[in-house]
Amino acid sequence: MSIDSSLVSPSDVAQAPVFRAARRLDHIAVSEILRIGSTAARLRAQGRDVIVLGAGEPDFDTPEHVKQAGIRAIQEGHTKYTMLDGTVALKQAIQRKFARENEIEYALDEITVGAGAKQVIHNAFMASLDEGDEVIMVSPYWTSYADMVRIADGVPVAVAGREANGFRLDPQDLEAAITPRTRWLMLNSPSNPSGAAYGREDLRAIADVLLRHPQVWLLSDDIYEHLIYDGFEFVTMAQVEPRLKARTLTVNGLSKAYAMTGWRLGYAGGPAELIAGIAVVQSQSTSNPSSISQMAAIAALDGPQDVLDERRAAFARRRDLVVDALNAVPGIRCRRPEGAFYTFASCEGVIGRRTPDGQRIDSDAAFCRYLLEAHDVAVVPGSVFGLAPYFRISYATSESQLETAMQRLARGVAVLTA
Repeated sequence: MSIDSSLVSPSDVAQAPVFRAARRLDHIAVSEILRIGSTAARLRAQGRDVIVLGAGEPDFDTPEHVKQAGIRAIQEGHTKYTMLDGTVALKQAIQRKFARENEIEYALDEITVGAGAKQVIHNAFMASLDEGDEVIMVSPYWTSYADMVRIADGVPVAVAGREANGFRLDPQDLEAAITPRTRWLMLNSPSNPSGAAYGREDLRAIADVLLRHPQVWLLSDDIYEHLIYDGFEFVTMAQVEPRLKARTLTVNGLSKAYAMTGWRLGYAGGPAELIAGIAVVQSQSTSNPSSISQMAAIAALDGPQDVLDERRAAFARRRDLVVDALNAVPGIRCRRPEGAFYTFASCEGVIGRRTPDGQRIDSDAAFCRYLLEAHDVAVVPGSVFGLAPYFRISYATSESQLETAMQRLARGVAVLTA
């Protein structure tokens, strides 16, 4: 049956509802890294051979014994709900890992498991931050850190990790940044995006500051723990300074070292009262992480670790390829990082130059747009990570792709004019 529209008054017509976003989203958006990836995908759809060096994802496959453990989990019916924050069997494997590799002893009620290290960090902030509480983070920092703090009504406080100090936090700068509202210090070692890592002496100096400020807790994001080079010794704060263990959350996961990004499995060790608070948050969001991923995680943590050495060696070769190529480009400067799979290079020397069509490169963001739009190389501006003028390259891709990308980048810089 049809209705004569002339018989319907404007007041009878339902108005389209207008969505009102929560105020907590006012200063938060989808990651710039994802936006760059979307632009690259659009250019690829147009037939362009874009090389994307933006994703923080290993190009290796999940180790075969880990995949088989996941398959067995399905076949054996391990497909039901588990304990809220991880099975006893997985927590025991995590206990063994912390004791074996980090010299830290955690009880089962001091361990939490979530759908990725990112969820664990989010849960920790939601469980501990009140409005106006401050979280100190070292710039450059992973973009999600600041937004997770904001979502939890906290205030991110960026302290610059200067290039001259290896992009690491200077203890004097930490001391100056601490206020009565400081609740957390976040350390990510090795770092995304800089690849900087903290040795024993570095952590010892930071620990001395924290010991003077008992209200400040430490969140240690160790997700890149196994991706370290040149004989660098990985250490974490609760290992270096046991007196801080009672206010340290040591976060780790399987995504990077074991190439298990899609399995979504992260974990942490920390004080039982914090772990209980994290469980409350998780109980009202995702509940337990995937039962299948948990079974695979046990195989990863307890199984053969030789695959880590093989992949670490491959990443080291790629790092050297990229760093050497960048430092050969006039106007580009790149520090050789200790770990992770990123370089964080300065493009200060090209700021102010002009592209062949007359556009001025006035920022790291403009430089990265130019590389993508004119030379089919997608990298991420340092301003996204809180420090400019730099740009991040992820070398978690093949050496042939990296070689081609570096050639394109060099050509792109060469045609810029003063």
